[in-house]
Amino acid sequence: MVDSQYFLPNDIGISALDCTEAFRLLSPREKLYAHYLSRSAWYGGLAVLLQTSPESASIFVLLQRLFRKQPAAQLESMATAAGLSPEEYQAFLVYAAGLYANMGNYKSFGDTKFIPNLPKEKLKALVWQSQAFQDSPSEMEALWDSCSTLLFSLEDQQKQLGLGDKGVTTYFSGNCCLEDAELAQKFLDSKNLSAYNTRLFKNKSEEGKASYEVRLASAVQKGENCAVDGEGESRCGRYDFEDCVFMVSRGDYAYLMKKVSENLEKAKNHAANENQKRMLEEYAQSFTFGSIEAHKEGSRFWIKDKGPIVESERFAKLVSSAEVLLPELPWPKDFEKDRFLLPDFTSLDVLTFAGSGIPAGINIPNYDDIRQSEGFKNVSLGNVLAVAYATQKDKLTFLDEEDKDMYIKWKGPSFEVQVGLHELLGHGSGKLFVQDEKGNFNFEQDNVRNPETGEQITTWYKGNETWDSKFSTISCSYEECRAECVGLYLCLNKHVLSIFGHEDEDAKEVVYINWLNMVRAGLLGLEFFTPESKSWRQAHMQARFVILRVLLEAGEGLVNLKESTGKDGRPDALITLDRSKVHTVGKAAIERFLCKLQVIKSTADVEGGRALYEGYSAVSDTGSHNFLRLRETVLLRKEARKMFVQANTRVKGESVELVEYEGSAAGLIRSFTERFADDAEEVEAHLLELNKRDAPCWC
Repeated sequence: MVDSQYFLPNDIGISALDCTEAFRLLSPREKLYAHYLSRSAWYGGLAVLLQTSPESASIFVLLQRLFRKQPAAQLESMATAAGLSPEEYQAFLVYAAGLYANMGNYKSFGDTKFIPNLPKEKLKALVWQSQAFQDSPSEMEALWDSCSTLLFSLEDQQKQLGLGDKGVTTYFSGNCCLEDAELAQKFLDSKNLSAYNTRLFKNKSEEGKASYEVRLASAVQKGENCAVDGEGESRCGRYDFEDCVFMVSRGDYAYLMKKVSENLEKAKNHAANENQKRMLEEYAQSFTFGSIEAHKEGSRFWIKDKGPIVESERFAKLVSSAEVLLPELPWPKDFEKDRFLLPDFTSLDVLTFAGSGIPAGINIPNYDDIRQSEGFKNVSLGNVLAVAYATQKDKLTFLDEEDKDMYIKWKGPSFEVQVGLHELLGHGSGKLFVQDEKGNFNFEQDNVRNPETGEQITTWYKGNETWDSKFSTISCSYEECRAECVGLYLCLNKHVLSIFGHEDEDAKEVVYINWLNMVRAGLLGLEFFTPESKSWRQAHMQARFVILRVLLEAGEGLVNLKESTGKDGRPDALITLDRSKVHTVGKAAIERFLCKLQVIKSTADVEGGRALYEGYSAVSDTGSHNFLRLRETVLLRKEARKMFVQANTRVKGESVELVEYEGSAAGLIRSFTERFADDAEEVEAHLLELNKRDAPCWC
């Protein structure tokens, strides 16, 4: 039962992301703009392979060479000759599709490793039978030898991503632990450097001092200790810090970053306005020199580029209602931004989303200081929503039969409401109390009171401190929890529901299913908890488990969770929600909790935040519910997360054509083998070179 979580099932859902109509509506110039942005994204996305595990890039190249020589249908005859059954060959195709969809051999949603669901000897036999092996036997054998052991390994530390003894990471060298990461963050803060585009490598001691290298991802490699033409101020160089030595260098993933920048420059030639041009100039600068400041500047121009081609009327109404809805949130007005920065809120179809996994909605940019003072955009990804949450009744777990029918009918509409509120008024709300470098406060220090205690505010963010740097390991999940709570709280508002076209009885069903979906998601979230390390592997699912705990704690029969035995005789569970108590017991519980979350965030109360959040995140076998045992039941009955097949674009003469693929493992594989058609061998050679250079760092 437990081992099944490390395989992708043969019947896993794989859907094509349809963007045909949205792409058709673009002008020829806009299509070229989209094409070069896509190319930039796909090259940049390859860096995720190198950031996931030591073996991911080699496995990617192995698969690319197999399938570039023989498409999935042709390779099947080789598989038969190698002794694979049809089920085993399908398992191999699903594994390959999973590697491409996650850009590595760990799940993007949950960070768990997955391996091929067939014997290692049979996969080796298939590789040896392949045309790629016949053409280049020594190269293919070397590739196999470089990655096959880790490809199948399920040693404890290799089962999940994590730092130190908690798992696998290639953001830090193998000899780094949490204390090294915390020290490096303090160093970065002292130099006003962001960690977003860095990796940390711990080197041999220098004159008795611990020595670290901070690598910036950039196309430029030369001039490591000084500024280079066009860069401005450089922060590269050697620094002494807290009896340690830090060397800041550039040039990480240089080949890929150069490809990113080149395609951004090409996209700039087809930009529609000055904001788009300036945005792309700054982004290219960022990837060329490794400057997060340039990336932030690009984000500022992106925020100003309002009103994209395709826009959702409902989301536009939600944006215009934001200033009316924000005061409804359960914290004093001093804890809300002084001025709400009206964002764009659009519903877009995904053409290209390179990296590991695709969300249903995004609030960007990710820089909280920009969101606080300059603005942001919200994007609902329409073609992802259309296929990601379609559910078959026989695969709906832990609900009673009556709830299942309503769930299927109202899950889509309710999730649209939740995504809108989560992104716009969740991530877009709340103020951080800051004292800048000059000693100035952005709040009335003498007058603002903590609504939890009635006392004067005594903690805040100072200088270069940010939400991420202060709250570090809990920041992401904590913020997702806050945004989810905002969605639950405001979906009770009739005005919000009417914006989305829901009135009367329909509105009641949307509220009920939104809350029911949240408590069920909290139970499903147990899949993403690792008992051995007592750690969570997915921010959103940890957040939903926390909300489940809060609503269970509210009592009065609001939520009931019972273990049971299924019709198949195996362990099962049932979760129910009393709809008559959502507006009373439920609302009051979320109101109290949401206020606590915001007050802690506003006041930079790291100690209080950790105590609260880690307390609700604890998974144990004691108390009113045995969550460790329930986790085993969730694993037993889990459904694999869907994978998406994305289109390619290619220039033909003066126009750009959209190349689409079927929603299957073979279609997903083909989309990747055709994605780098013009320079596949060069790309693969550089990936292997980058991988080989850092290989000694992971031991």
